Amino acid sequence: MKPRILVLANQRKENYQMAIEKCGAIAALKYLPDKNVDYDGLVICGGNDIHPAFYNQKVNGAFDFDVERDKLELELVKLFIDTGKPILGICRGHQLLNVALGGTLIQDLEEKSRHVQNKGVDQVHQICTLEGSMLNTLYGNAPVVNSSHHQGIDKLGLDLVATSFCDGVIESIEHKSKPYFGVQFHPERMLDGIDTVNGIRIFEYFVDICKSNNN
Repeated sequence: MKPRILVLANQRKENYQMAIEKCGAIAALKYLPDKNVDYDGLVICGGNDIHPAFYNQKVNGAFDFDVERDKLELELVKLFIDTGKPILGICRGHQLLNVALGGTLIQDLEEKSRHVQNKGVDQVHQICTLEGSMLNTLYGNAPVVNSSHHQGIDKLGLDLVATSFCDGVIESIEHKSKPYFGVQFHPERMLDGIDTVNGIRIFEYFVDICKSNNN
């Protein structure tokens, strides 16, 4: 039986759907979710900044908010955390997972030239991975990834570990004991594996965990 994975996306939905379905799972796409956790896994996708009020800060560099989306996604993520089901956060989703577990964000990176898009095109750079982490297992010590963000994780959420870095920016996180993962880059836009490593391997890894939990 194919695992059903809930995908919270409001833009470029087809990229996430294609990646997940290519790995033998069913992608259930939603923008503003309800509180249904009857899925085998959750993917939280990219998009606008999270309002700083959700991590107890005033606005200081963050912009382009969708407070309703923030509220509903945080509620749902916390429900998934209660179930222990697998979670994958991508870019904004990586940050949202951190916030849901009590962490905070850097609202606007001081050194961001290698991280924000250049004329609408993703940047490309190396990251350094922690030995034994998901990314290290999949890609080795110094994979090349894409980049399209102006914020980053500051204080880590409860039981999260930073597992890769670039310019001091946390590029990935993992939970110490639960199947919760976050990546600051966009693996769904790395499926050709030309300028970067092939992002499909992250989706394969995640879908395999969802399948195991489904059996």
